[in-house]
Amino acid sequence: MFQIFTDFASWLVYGQIGLTAETKLGDALHFFVEDVSKIFVLLLLMIYIIALVRASLNIERVRDYLADKHKGLGYILGSTLGAITPFCSCSSIPVFLGFTSAGIPIGITMAFLVTSPLINEVAVLLLVSLLGWKFTLLYVVVGMGIGIISGVFLDFINAQRWLKSFAAEALERGRQESNVADPHEVESTITMLERHRFAVEETTDIFGRVWKWVILGVGLGAALHGFVPDGWIETHLGDGQWWSVPAAVLLGIPLYSNATAVIPVMESLIVKGLPVGTTMAFCMSTVAASFPEFILLKQVMQWRLLAVLFSLLLVAFTLAGWLLNIADPFI
Repeated sequence: MFQIFTDFASWLVYGQIGLTAETKLGDALHFFVEDVSKIFVLLLLMIYIIALVRASLNIERVRDYLADKHKGLGYILGSTLGAITPFCSCSSIPVFLGFTSAGIPIGITMAFLVTSPLINEVAVLLLVSLLGWKFTLLYVVVGMGIGIISGVFLDFINAQRWLKSFAAEALERGRQESNVADPHEVESTITMLERHRFAVEETTDIFGRVWKWVILGVGLGAALHGFVPDGWIETHLGDGQWWSVPAAVLLGIPLYSNATAVIPVMESLIVKGLPVGTTMAFCMSTVAASFPEFILLKQVMQWRLLAVLFSLLLVAFTLAGWLLNIADPFI
């Protein structure tokens, strides 16, 4: 699906600029070009599609269904949607904004946002082929569990009060719109051209807010991706001691990858003797708690919410790593 971006990056970096994959600069620049082009295309497409859906369908009914008596199911549905969508942490953000604008509760939205970078169908297929179905099932259950628990906790502490003003206003507006008119009547009065214009305006506004942060975030990740020496991580994560799990989580924070790209890293670490829990904790931190992601999330969240989410993920990944190391002999 994303091979076109890999081919484009190879054509530009290796064919036109003349760098090679064996050099650190070539590897880092290829990573940067591939991810920026992919994320920009996904951002534009997803923001437009979600805005078009918001203008075309009765999203308020979905909000009411998830927020009322079925809210408990909503966390599971939000996490499941995150697991089946092929988005990295950066490209999940426009979907987050779309959910917020539809008035869907912050906890359900966050269940999606946390799960989405951790799991996707490509990563699952790679895991099955590389590490077997037991490990794959465990990874999916842990990833979705972290997303669901995060959503429940953030709703419990009323985390929506710490959204940036424009996101909080969009959330409140989405809630109010569900009560102002008959949904069928509203849908019937909106023409396709009006829906298109609304989607274009929404795309322009949101993309204008985040594009520079995509470049900054992916640039940071590309530098670390290309210049961290091979073998350094395996050497410095210990030999199964208790401290190796939180150390692995902290080490993954400055790095940046997506779930698909990190699977071969997981295989390499496990083959080289790193415990499965320590490996999973490191990889989850890399894809869902990295600095690049939080640089982007800063555009829609206040510092207090970022700190709460960041701490929540670090604790969850550490606990998951410890539990998996204990369970490893039985897997």
